[in-house]
Amino acid sequence: MRRWRGVSRVVVLVGVAALAACAQKPAGTGPGLPTSGVYKVGKPYQINGVWYYPKEDFSYDETGIASWYGPGFHEKNTANGEIYDQNELTAAHKTLPMPSLVRVTNLDNGRSIVVRVNDRGPYANGRIIDMSRRGAQLLGFDGPGTAKVRVQILAEESRAIAAAARQGTPAPLLAEVDGPPPKAAPRGRIEVSGPSGPAAAQAASLSPSAGTPRAPVVGAPIPPPATVAGSMAEGRFVPAPVVAQLPVRAHEAIYVQVGAFGSEENVAKARARLSSIGQRASVSQTRTAGLTLHRVRVGPLDSVDRADTLLNQIIQAGLTEAKIVVD
Repeated sequence: MRRWRGVSRVVVLVGVAALAACAQKPAGTGPGLPTSGVYKVGKPYQINGVWYYPKEDFSYDETGIASWYGPGFHEKNTANGEIYDQNELTAAHKTLPMPSLVRVTNLDNGRSIVVRVNDRGPYANGRIIDMSRRGAQLLGFDGPGTAKVRVQILAEESRAIAAAARQGTPAPLLAEVDGPPPKAAPRGRIEVSGPSGPAAAQAASLSPSAGTPRAPVVGAPIPPPATVAGSMAEGRFVPAPVVAQLPVRAHEAIYVQVGAFGSEENVAKARARLSSIGQRASVSQTRTAGLTLHRVRVGPLDSVDRADTLLNQIIQAGLTEAKIVVD
């Protein structure tokens, strides 16, 4: 079933009152699961020797390599119970809560879109996010298959859609779904249609009469984000295909980052482990949440393929927190 069924237009949702005409009660897709999915964080899980720790992180802002998935998973369930539509702007992420909204920017061309995270993955080492086919098209990397990207969570917007999804959660937060990691979908020729035109703004205001303010209604629909263009599709907020052109630096460098450590002792251990496999690392400082950390990196590297090979080698050497970053 196409997930756009019943959606007649794209709107910019402004304020609480805009939801009254848009929201709809989720219908069931199976035992206890609404079509709009459920709110899910999940337990720590391990794939190919690497541990991942899902959590609510509303300050998330990282760079790395994006991939995309499409036909092989179209109309199948995502990790939080939604139905994957390769033509919607959605994505899979290894640790962010589902659903959440993130801005993904292609660091090669500056194209930037907002997508809904509703799935887990990608599980190939070195990939930071798995975009839907439509998302890859709009960012301009559906042909090559990968791109250097920056992924930033939209904190308040993500809290808004999380609150709405919690109303449809039939049970406590679900654990990770067992089973083998998804494989890359085959890629064929794709005809890209032009992005939608400007979204039509629909503003509404609540003007309660003078006197005591209205009390909140228990169980009332939670408004979707007011700052992102999108539409309601069967109870879910779906971002509109709006592409922003952002300034980016040319020739962003690729590194394999072994870790960011607070102590010189851990830096020395990481460098020694790298030396044992014939790799030399650079060390640079960064400030995070008021702390000074020492980043241990190998690079810059001249291609994603080279970074993939090196990352797998470093993980096999026991440095399982290593990842590809773009700087």
